[in-house]
Amino acid sequence: MTIFDLDADKAFAKEFISNFADANGDAKYANILQDVANRKIRSIQIDLEDLFNYKDFDEEFFRRVTENTRRYIGIFASAIDELLPEPTEAFPDDDHDILMTQRSEDGADNTDGADPRQKMPLEIKRYYEVYIRASSKGRPFSIREVKASYIGQLVRISGIITRCSDVKPLMQVAVYTCEECGFEIYQEVTARVFMPLFECPSQRCKINKTKGNLILQLRASKFLKFQEAKIQELAEHVPKGHIPRTMTVHLRGELTRKVAPGDVAEFSGIFLPIPYTGFRALRAGLVADTYLEAMSVTHFKKKYEEYELRGDEEEQISRLAEDGDIYNKLARSLAPEIYGHEDIKKALLLLLVGAPHRKLKDGMKIRGDLHICLMGDPGVAKSQLLKHIINVAPRGVYTTGRGSSGVGLTAAVQRDNVTNEMVLEGGALVLADMGICAIDEFDKMDESDRTAIHEVMEQQTVSIAKAGITTSLNARTAVLSAANPAWGRYDLRRTPAENINLPPALLSRFDLLWLILDRADMDSDLEMARHVVYVHQNKESPALGFTPLEPAILRAYISAARRLSPCVPRELEEYIAAAYSNIRQEEAKSNTPHSYTTVRTLLSILRISAALARLRFSETVAQSDVDEALRLMQMSKFSLYSDDRQRSGLDAISDIYSILRDEAARSNKLDVSYAHALNWISRKGYSEAQLKECLEEYAALNVWQIHPHTFDIRFIDA
Repeated sequence: MTIFDLDADKAFAKEFISNFADANGDAKYANILQDVANRKIRSIQIDLEDLFNYKDFDEEFFRRVTENTRRYIGIFASAIDELLPEPTEAFPDDDHDILMTQRSEDGADNTDGADPRQKMPLEIKRYYEVYIRASSKGRPFSIREVKASYIGQLVRISGIITRCSDVKPLMQVAVYTCEECGFEIYQEVTARVFMPLFECPSQRCKINKTKGNLILQLRASKFLKFQEAKIQELAEHVPKGHIPRTMTVHLRGELTRKVAPGDVAEFSGIFLPIPYTGFRALRAGLVADTYLEAMSVTHFKKKYEEYELRGDEEEQISRLAEDGDIYNKLARSLAPEIYGHEDIKKALLLLLVGAPHRKLKDGMKIRGDLHICLMGDPGVAKSQLLKHIINVAPRGVYTTGRGSSGVGLTAAVQRDNVTNEMVLEGGALVLADMGICAIDEFDKMDESDRTAIHEVMEQQTVSIAKAGITTSLNARTAVLSAANPAWGRYDLRRTPAENINLPPALLSRFDLLWLILDRADMDSDLEMARHVVYVHQNKESPALGFTPLEPAILRAYISAARRLSPCVPRELEEYIAAAYSNIRQEEAKSNTPHSYTTVRTLLSILRISAALARLRFSETVAQSDVDEALRLMQMSKFSLYSDDRQRSGLDAISDIYSILRDEAARSNKLDVSYAHALNWISRKGYSEAQLKECLEEYAALNVWQIHPHTFDIRFIDA
């Protein structure tokens, strides 16, 4: 049997902390200790990778630290106590410093050495915490892989956080004062429950036989921040036919408030048993529960606000921003395996970027999040697009219509296991706060459940009044939903309103309602079939002409773009107002309008324009942004317009001519610039090639003249 020399281990720990140098040659831990002494940081993380790379690497010591981590945290802490330098910067004294000064002055008078509990424990002197962090090499364990053989060892586990408790103070050292002799008595607390002392153990009280009454001094005791979280296995780690397992994680000190429900995170920590307490202990008998004492937390996807761009990322983003075609490249980098849908991908890119939230002086808020509904025939990759967007977004929740109740989407009132009080559990929309909530099979939801979404989509809050709890929760989320038309497939013999089958109150809240019809077309069907076969064979998308951006780079670019808050300049106000009134007029003339235009549509135009300006890293919205916003709105119903034109018997060339003639008559001009003409026809879903064909055909008929270089049009006044 090997006898461990703990003093030798402590000496090795001191040597490692003093002498370890990182890749740049800096004394890493010596600098951290100086920052701790200056009260800049409160935690010291000892990396096992550093221990492994240390020049005097001791394999036995490394193994002992990994397998008996809790003990070695104490050894490292006592080594740090001896190595801690003097502060080099002045800092104001807090209560802890004043108490410690007084205790050290009164040290000799405050004890008679009869009882070890009169000695001041090392724990109360420390104003820092020590964590040992597992190596980041290799794959983290799933929860079901952590077996009994790992108890007491340092393990890495990945999963999704399902619930977090509030942060509460946890007693670490209890300090008592004796009423008779006035001595301070210390009691170290290592478990979740402890038995308070009632009698003074000092020599004086024993000689006098007074049994001095002890009073707990809360100001003098040491408390630690404590939070309990539940972590659940990720769906891809669960074997066939099993349900996901959960584990309790205890977070202490500086690790608290690092995670929130819905986060996918990786924990490194010590796997420990804990006996049941109270009534649960009676039922459990000899069975103990297990938990993870967290040592470090790593998020898989950072929030946009927490993104700190590294040097190479900043350089890459500034290079991308200068690229004139960045809008198309970013859009095509979203789900490149899915064929076509280029305009839909552009809309989804804008959903990720969003527009800035506006808060008025009187407290009124105007939302900046975009809401998009994809409605289309079966098999047009709606669900795949939803899943991909949730993967790209830093915070996203995916639910389906049938599997979601109104309570599951908003918030439920439940009884807490620990305190037995009624508490609120946030639903999918609350968990997706400041993120994206994707709802699949939107049309299959019950009407009563769907009404729960109305408030979230416009006011961005969830108001609750049940079980004595009246409150309003934040749900600043962008809703992305996918639905099938009323009869499974879009029926062209019926009106759009009959096919869409969603109430106007809900439709008006969506910034873009995208209708995707699956039409038989020889050329496009061939292209798509080739694309699908290629993806199946090679497990990647065909060449796009450029390298698609990785999701991490996309997130970094979007996080940089979201920091801007573009505004609409004065000169564009009239242009946007005219465009909005035109849409209203067209809808009023139509017998079967394709969309439901309200003032919310005007706000949608402004939001989409602001998102486009953000993508260009511009502080002001340009006319091209407004034109693109109007084009996207028009293209969302493109498949219907093309059908209307077929019914009216107009071919594309004649339709383009009538559009140009009507617009010129409306502005009362004979000269039309090529840029304006292209803008007008692209809104109706025509391409530049069709415009050029129309210009040549009607120029040959002497209807208009074309400028040879700029392609501007001049009508010949007949």
